[in-house]
Amino acid sequence: MTMPTVAAGSPAPEGATPMMAQFFDIKSHHPDALLFFRSGDFYELFFEDAVKAAQALGITLTRRGKHDGEDIPMCGVPFHAAENYLHTLIAKGFRVAICEQCETPEQAKKRGGKAVIRREVVRLVTPGTITEEALLDSGRHNYLACLAEAEGRLGLAWVDISTGDLLSREIGDARPGSGTASGLALALDRLDPGETLVPERLYRRDDLKPIWRGRGDRLTPEPDSRFDSANARRRLEGLYGVGTLDALGSFTRAEIAALGALVEYIDLTQKGRMPRLERPRREGADEAMVIDGATRRNLELVATLTGEKRGSLLDAIDRTVTAAGARLLADRLSAPLTRRAAIDARLDDVGWFKNNGDVRSGVRAVLKGAPDLARALARLSLGRGGPRDLASIRDGLGAGRAAASILTAADLPPALGENVRLLVGHDALIARLDGALAAELPLLARDGGMIAKGFDAALDEWRTIRDDSRRLIAGLQADYARETGIGSLKIRHNNVLGYYIEITQAHADKLLGAAGSKDARFIHRQTLASAARFTTVELSDLENRIRAAADKALALELEIFETLAGEVAASSAAIAALAHALASVDVASALAELAEGERYCRPEITDGLDFAVTGGRHPVVEQALLAAGETPFVPNDCDLSGDNRLWLLTGPNMAGKSTFLRQNALIAIMAQIGSFVPADRAVLGTVDRLFSRVGASDDLARGRSTFMVEMVETAAILNQAGGRALVILDEIGRGTATYDGLSIAWATLEHLHHRNRCRGLFATHYHELTALSARLERLSCRTMRVKEWQGDVIFLHEVAPGAADRSYGIHVARLAGLPEDVIARAEAVLARLEAGEKAGAAADLAGDLPLFRAGGTDRPGLASSAADAARSALGDRLRLIDPDRLTPRDALDLLYELRDLAAKDG
Repeated sequence: MTMPTVAAGSPAPEGATPMMAQFFDIKSHHPDALLFFRSGDFYELFFEDAVKAAQALGITLTRRGKHDGEDIPMCGVPFHAAENYLHTLIAKGFRVAICEQCETPEQAKKRGGKAVIRREVVRLVTPGTITEEALLDSGRHNYLACLAEAEGRLGLAWVDISTGDLLSREIGDARPGSGTASGLALALDRLDPGETLVPERLYRRDDLKPIWRGRGDRLTPEPDSRFDSANARRRLEGLYGVGTLDALGSFTRAEIAALGALVEYIDLTQKGRMPRLERPRREGADEAMVIDGATRRNLELVATLTGEKRGSLLDAIDRTVTAAGARLLADRLSAPLTRRAAIDARLDDVGWFKNNGDVRSGVRAVLKGAPDLARALARLSLGRGGPRDLASIRDGLGAGRAAASILTAADLPPALGENVRLLVGHDALIARLDGALAAELPLLARDGGMIAKGFDAALDEWRTIRDDSRRLIAGLQADYARETGIGSLKIRHNNVLGYYIEITQAHADKLLGAAGSKDARFIHRQTLASAARFTTVELSDLENRIRAAADKALALELEIFETLAGEVAASSAAIAALAHALASVDVASALAELAEGERYCRPEITDGLDFAVTGGRHPVVEQALLAAGETPFVPNDCDLSGDNRLWLLTGPNMAGKSTFLRQNALIAIMAQIGSFVPADRAVLGTVDRLFSRVGASDDLARGRSTFMVEMVETAAILNQAGGRALVILDEIGRGTATYDGLSIAWATLEHLHHRNRCRGLFATHYHELTALSARLERLSCRTMRVKEWQGDVIFLHEVAPGAADRSYGIHVARLAGLPEDVIARAEAVLARLEAGEKAGAAADLAGDLPLFRAGGTDRPGLASSAADAARSALGDRLRLIDPDRLTPRDALDLLYELRDLAAKDG
């Protein structure tokens, strides 16, 4: 059943019950969200919301009541387990409006008539605004991003409301065709935001639609009016209590518009409860290495091509022991630094921890017990925190103090020393929280029992009355039994009658005596088949005292909780700084642990164009081989410095070309995040842009074949790579016809050498390309060494000067399990092709299959593809002729056909 359309603020549909009228009114204000309508212990969903939610959650769709003569679809989820269902809905792209009961049934009755319980939406849950621990990945930031346009420029802002981190940067010229789309795509690929806010006018722009495509559920178009920079400025000034934004830093109007729209969206979704947000920080365009989306995917930096962390570079190098440290490492891996001084500062910290193993072990032992301070602080600031979040603040501050007490050496590097200074100074708050919180804490404050005994005298008194209820009831029961002479008399309790006196029917007359008798004070409540129930004024008074004591105790606990949360909020800036310092210490000590355990070296970072790696290894493959108990990884050198800045790498499949390409790109990334690298020695000039075209994939959703994807990615490299870039290219041109592919690879290599002038590794099966080394002075040929032994090929995985003489493709096919008859036939065809080439037969098939030819070529340049194709076709046709089977008519037709083929040859 489709829900009736109701405009915001308009009357509910005719005939709706009071509760459904309330539902229609609230739903009309949140038409794009599933409405979680609180009813007792459940959140209920109606109409289309119920149908969608039932399907997404796999729960039963039922019916409740009628509207316009039809059943109303309904489903519900338990209030106490709502987080689990929210996780599923948010992951599937839904937005959820949480509608709570804002008064009790008793309060509603006091308003008289048929008043329904007052309800209102207290929060809008969207992919970019979740804060619940169960809904977040502890090791990854969940960014809410916002794009805005002002003064012809584009600005991007992003925030993680679960930690308070808030940043912005300018993207560039907003005009179509100005390169904006490329810069925006790079930024979004790097951040991978959970949700992105976009002005409707930008959302409709044709040149930006390829960026929006594929982001679907994570894209939120917003009215253009919300991106006004003047309003944004006033909003930010009010939020941070400053008279001018100059006090926060220098931001462009486009960035201010993005930051302001971001803050307004948070205010709207959190219904006025603003989380603690750091002062915005502006990120410079040249601060981080530029890595496009294709390169991130190809190199599997934070996730594999299947979307899993296991098997990625992050998985291989992550030795952090805190959630905040894991997030910081992932952030650094997504945005390697480009400034030598900043990189060296990080390397100094790692080096110090590597050289001080005992201190490192002590600090890591302390950090293992450190909770997620930043996210606990965010939940408390939003009013969603619980007693365990207060405990996390206490324990996190304590971990900082303990770590600082270990890091007392006089030779600490400057950056590490500054972080240590931020770890101390919270002794009073630690003591306050430690004295206030009970040893065992409930999940929710409303459950009570969170404040320690002895912390508050009034609370202890109310608890004594509440907790002594059993003793007081037992004493009263004994008094009544003795007074009435009924030994079986019991005082019991249920939720309907409260406390009551119960006796068997055999003794009922003793308490149902005539009015005025000594037992008249026992007031009859209920008669059952086997028992009679009574109460007394004294028992009622005691029950009221017990109930009041429990209510008073809980109210006082909640008051103390709010006071403690306020004290934490008062120190939030210092606590946030401590949390970041702890994460930094965790990352530095973790990278030192990695370097020590995996035998990594400190890279020497220069301002030049050096790239000299001695004994380099692939960090992920090396660990995988070790874990599998296989042959150790074979290290290789790579020197792209000076006149050797471009390497042409040939060799068979399975020999390790792709691994070699990737490992050098990963070494550059690791060095520039401030990590030691898997090598014996590394001298590296900073890389400003990294490009990778490795592997084959298609993009069918956008109508792109594997070859088209390859060409698009290659085009991006050739159009953008500059002198400080590092490029790795693998098998360019292999996805099309042989001569087409060889031509493209040839031209690409020349362009990289003459125009881009970047450092690069170019792997290929086109051995003809090695001839270019004689003409391109900065091109060097390298090959993957192999050894043949008794008909088998042994891959040595070693890189050596020179070129491969053949591809060993049939050997790899045999390893892959191709049928033996296919292998035998392939070997026979290969023998004919090679024989034809040696004989110099122009029409031989080998002329069209350079993959199987020797590395050299007798052609000074590329031959005409059209002429080669014609000669090849003529040769093919001649070899297929069986003269003994030709009829006279067939022979005549064949003669004409051959003439036409010869004419094409020219």
